[in-house]
Amino acid sequence: MGEEIVYLSELLGVKVFDLKGRRIGTLRDAALVPLVDPVRLDRYLVGAGPGWLSIRYDQIETVGSEGIHLKDERLTPYHSDEYMLRMVRDLLDQQIIDSQGRKLVRVNDVTFAREREDGHDVLKILEVDIGLRSIVRRVLRGIVSPASIRRLQERISPRSIPWEYCNILEADPQRRVRLNISNKPLEEMHPADLADIVENLGHEDRNAIFSNMDNEAAAELLSEVEPDIQTRIIESLETEKAADILEEMEPSEAADLLSELEQDTSEQILEEMEPEEKEEVEELLEFRDDTAGGLMDPGYISLREHATVAQAMQELQKNKEVLENLHDIFLVDHDGRLRYSVPLPKLLFAPGTTPLHELASDPLLLVHSDETQDRVAEMFDKYNLLTLPVVDHRERLIG
Repeated sequence: MGEEIVYLSELLGVKVFDLKGRRIGTLRDAALVPLVDPVRLDRYLVGAGPGWLSIRYDQIETVGSEGIHLKDERLTPYHSDEYMLRMVRDLLDQQIIDSQGRKLVRVNDVTFAREREDGHDVLKILEVDIGLRSIVRRVLRGIVSPASIRRLQERISPRSIPWEYCNILEADPQRRVRLNISNKPLEEMHPADLADIVENLGHEDRNAIFSNMDNEAAAELLSEVEPDIQTRIIESLETEKAADILEEMEPSEAADLLSELEQDTSEQILEEMEPEEKEEVEELLEFRDDTAGGLMDPGYISLREHATVAQAMQELQKNKEVLENLHDIFLVDHDGRLRYSVPLPKLLFAPGTTPLHELASDPLLLVHSDETQDRVAEMFDKYNLLTLPVVDHRERLIG
């Protein structure tokens, strides 16, 4: 069974045709019946003359931006039904709220999966769209073709909320949609999308999210949140939970966050961290934020200056957790002084017996830990760097 994406904005206003291909009206709205199926579009509401018609999902042969074709013409007039959740009336342009009724984001469009079941098209709601992509679709609808809009939107990052995180408030006279943050695997959402929501939540809801999330997922989410809100979140958590989350963050990010907290709070969290992560973060806290030392990541791979490609590959196998952000291997002498920097791609095509220093970049570029951030930025820009090693006053590699 295939699955295709269809947007509500593409469907509104499309023509509806009977079995003989005659137009009977245009689509004005569509509705779920949550008590029957929480994701399948059950009714299509068609404007036909002065009134509306109600079409069941199983009366439709095909549905898409080119039109809707029926397979059953036994249609009935539409009568307002409270058990329906209508896409235009109840979702489109409505605010999603939190559990305290605070407005978070506006719904700009709705995304469906189109599936073929029992010989006819069925639409199932996937997510509500809240970003620029959905605004572009709305603005350009009717001006350019749906295919052209889709090509254009590929240049824009999507922002959406999966439907399972949305609850309709049945007792609410405004029939508002609420963000559901209880008993749901929020870590499945993209951290950047969830961060947009978290930044607008109240204290209790933020705390509920971070207290119940997996530590790694919480760390990714915290990295996407604005700095001032980061500190409020960490301050609101139990010390042990805060420490667990910071352990999963990049050391430089964790150090930046701790430096914004009250000293007592920062020290309490550090005491709860594992020794290795604690040591890395404490080293960074010794440096000013606007220096190379304050900006550096203490995680790197270094080998003795006479090491070979084979030894480097073994070291990489043992340190897979740092590979995502690793671009170079550094070679140091017996005192830890930096001697060479070797780009990782060069290892891929060299025999295992090759001395690493033969593959080193020339000249060796580095900065001292007290160098200003402006100078660091200047070097990255001037030499088009991905990595810049940081050394102490004795030329020893520290990050």
